[in-house]
Amino acid sequence: MVAAPRQPRSPLSPPLACLLVALLPITLIGQTPSTTPATPPAPTLATDAERETFLKKARIVRTRAAPKGVTNTSRVTLSDGVVTHDASVQTIEEAKARFDTPYGTELNFKDSWRFNLAAYRIDRLLELGMVPTTTERHYRSKPASFTWWVDDLLMDEQERIRQKQRVPDADNWNQQMWITRLFDQLIANADRNLTNLLIDRHWTIWIIDHSRAFRTNPAPAVPANLAKVERGLLARLRLLHADALKKAVGDYLEPAQITTLLQRRDRIIEHFDAGGPDLIFDRKSR
Repeated sequence: MVAAPRQPRSPLSPPLACLLVALLPITLIGQTPSTTPATPPAPTLATDAERETFLKKARIVRTRAAPKGVTNTSRVTLSDGVVTHDASVQTIEEAKARFDTPYGTELNFKDSWRFNLAAYRIDRLLELGMVPTTTERHYRSKPASFTWWVDDLLMDEQERIRQKQRVPDADNWNQQMWITRLFDQLIANADRNLTNLLIDRHWTIWIIDHSRAFRTNPAPAVPANLAKVERGLLARLRLLHADALKKAVGDYLEPAQITTLLQRRDRIIEHFDAGGPDLIFDRKSR
């Protein structure tokens, strides 16, 4: 019997030969692009409108207490069957004629979930984008604020200081802090603390928990916190008017709170006008 001649061995090793086949155009191996299954992109909710709808309608699948805070904040996990994401929930609604704290006594004290909605909407009127998306929804038969849980959370400011971590870009950090402090003076936030200054992995600052804001003092409570102002923000403050505020936050603030906010706005503008161009800076949008 005569043996069949041996076929010459391919100079390509089997793995490399397979790789070559894999790289051939699809039409050469009998498959058209239309029959190739595509991997769908991961679902995302990028806009405020999309996130508000999700926060209002998605099903609550898990509930636990938030790790920090004194206003009985809950952390819930929501899912609409496609997207799953967490939210911070506050139902606090408290009013006292007198409230004693280690820092002094406050008269006509108010602590309300409604103020989270007002702070969010004013943030958007001023085009800051520093308050996470927030909407109104009932939680355990009570009206509540639902706030989007910050993505890619790195730490809060208290933890950053505890760990003695230096910020990677001091100029950008300072500008974010100047804007935060100005915003707190504008909305009369009486309870800004280091645990509600959140930092994501890009070192972007997010400001949460405004339930003790919107006091009725007509002037900024801490003028020293008006260090510098971003040029565009100063221009938008000048354009802020009562009708726009009433439309945006009239369901959440009393008329006196809107009036005194505008009075503080006037004082803030006067402060920076008097300080001149040295107090104005420019920065890129978030």
